[in-house]
Amino acid sequence: MPEESEISAVLAALRFNADGLVPAIAQQHDTGEVLMMAWMNAEAVAETLRTGRVCYWSRSRAQLWRKGESSGQHQTLRDFRWDCDGDTLLLLVEQHGVACHTGRRNCFFNALRNGRPAVIAEIEIDPKTLYG
Repeated sequence: MPEESEISAVLAALRFNADGLVPAIAQQHDTGEVLMMAWMNAEAVAETLRTGRVCYWSRSRAQLWRKGESSGQHQTLRDFRWDCDGDTLLLLVEQHGVACHTGRRNCFFNALRNGRPAVIAEIEIDPKTLYG
C-alpha cells in the first residue's frame, strides 16, 4: 500500500469537478472487460489506495460506497491510473462476482444491434438475491 505522502501526491494530480468528484472506470485487470463507471471523491480515492478495496462516492446517497458492502460483489484494486488531464480514473480491478446492480457481469449490456436497441448480456444473479 502507498505511503500517505504518495496518496497526497496522487490527490494533488487529480482534477475533481465542481462537486468534488472524478469519474472512475473499472476494468477487469486480466481480460480488459469494461465493468462499470462510477464517481470518486478524494476520500474514496484515498481509502481505495490505502485498503486495496475499491470505494466510490454514491451521488444518490451522498456517502461513500464501498463496492460490494451490501451485495458481496466487491472489487480488489490491481492498478490505479489517471489520464493525461487528471480528470478521469481507470481502475484495473479483480471483480468478485458481478459488477452491475442488475445482476449482470458489467453495466454495459445495452447495445445497438441491427439498428435497434438490444440487451446483450443475461442476468447472472437475481438482484433480489444480491440486495434482499
